[in-house]
Amino acid sequence: MRNEGIISASMMCEDLVHLTEDIRIFEEESMDYLHIDVMDGDFTPNLGLGVDYIRGLRGLTDIPLDLHLMIERPEEKYDWFGIRKNDIVTIHFESTVHIERAVEKLGSFGCKVFLAINPGTPVYSCEELLDSVDGISLLCVNPGFAGQPIVKGSFNKMKRLREFLDERGYGGLEVEVDGNISNENAGRMRELGADIFVAGSSSIFKKNGKTLRENIRSLRASIGAAGLPYSEC
Repeated sequence: MRNEGIISASMMCEDLVHLTEDIRIFEEESMDYLHIDVMDGDFTPNLGLGVDYIRGLRGLTDIPLDLHLMIERPEEKYDWFGIRKNDIVTIHFESTVHIERAVEKLGSFGCKVFLAINPGTPVYSCEELLDSVDGISLLCVNPGFAGQPIVKGSFNKMKRLREFLDERGYGGLEVEVDGNISNENAGRMRELGADIFVAGSSSIFKKNGKTLRENIRSLRASIGAAGLPYSEC
């Protein structure tokens, strides 16, 4: 049975001036995860949130983290992040030579292990790892920068990914979507089988004259009003 739709707030889009206040709102609104984009300037053409930021965030809240490691050789750096059992940690298929070994080592931390698929990465690339992961993160933009338009073909790819998982008996794996997840796009992705929605400048942090709290509730409504689960449509 599918979940009701999980939201992971993209902290790369957070205004640090209001961080403490917004954390309280996240707690009051039962935010599911805080999404942390960790970038090293090598795997991505940008630097992202680092170890000190993560440590500080852990001191502010018990909301689980959704750590998106856009870094080279992540298996050498897991110990940096204080990974907890209720966290999601996502690594990329292309980030290391021996991806199976990296996935296996990550599993030893007891967290949820996700494998990310870039826009140009084929859906079938994850096939040999399905027994070892808890979910797939489908990137709808190329990694590195917030505020990008959704990559053409992302909706068809979402549909193909869910069908791919179902046909192989892995329908229970969670699918996260990340990149330009507006209310409209989230609703469409929900109908196609997405479970977790990374929410950033296109939704909860959108400069639209509404409060953070209002935007969170609006996104939840969009996901909840998306219609019947994909398998019943």
